[in-house]
Amino acid sequence: MGSIILNIIFGIHVIACIGIVLFILLHAGRGGGVSGLFSGMVETFDGTGIVEKNLDRITIILGVVFAITTIALFILL
Repeated sequence: MGSIILNIIFGIHVIACIGIVLFILLHAGRGGGVSGLFSGMVETFDGTGIVEKNLDRITIILGVVFAITTIALFILL
């Protein structure tokens, strides 16, 4: 039973790791980044696109999942 939970947590951890890397690479740097390709002309009043805000939210969520699974793996191993 313990190894099943450990494998599930490890799988979620790996998915979170890959997701964090991908979503950080999608963020706009000084040159606009890859996310500028998807945002098009849709901008909000503060100048940050909707796509960029969603990338921020998803990256934060993945970071929290990564932190929780890291702590859980530390405790269980």
